[in-house]
Amino acid sequence: MSSPVSMRGGVILGVGHDICSVERIEGVIDRFGPQLLSRICTEAEQKEAHNCSVLAPYVAGRFAAKEAVYKALSVADQSGMSWRQAEILTGNRGTPVLNLHGRCQEGLMSLVPKGAMPHLHISLSHDGGIASAFVILSSEYS
Repeated sequence: MSSPVSMRGGVILGVGHDICSVERIEGVIDRFGPQLLSRICTEAEQKEAHNCSVLAPYVAGRFAAKEAVYKALSVADQSGMSWRQAEILTGNRGTPVLNLHGRCQEGLMSLVPKGAMPHLHISLSHDGGIASAFVILSSEYS
């Protein structure tokens, strides 16, 4: 395991990036329908998805983001982690908000130094039929 990188009184615990083809997700949605959403999305994400005029870009973004989360948590014990334990919702200004639950949250906390607070950073982008997600997990002493 590599050492965390210092940044303004905190440390970067993990970085993850992933891309996903919107067209590929369209095909999976056509094939599996609602089963896909219930498999990878939390109830809150499913509710947001049903309010989207076009479903595939939303799902592709969430898929890429969840993959990026697992990459950022790669140095943690990932046993028992599942798709629905990483949740990406749309915040008040339309920006993505990342929440971790269950084993994903436990994995994050196993990386946070004693006395520090975790911070979750996420960016989602869509262009040219591709969804991209970037996740940084950091911690900072208060």
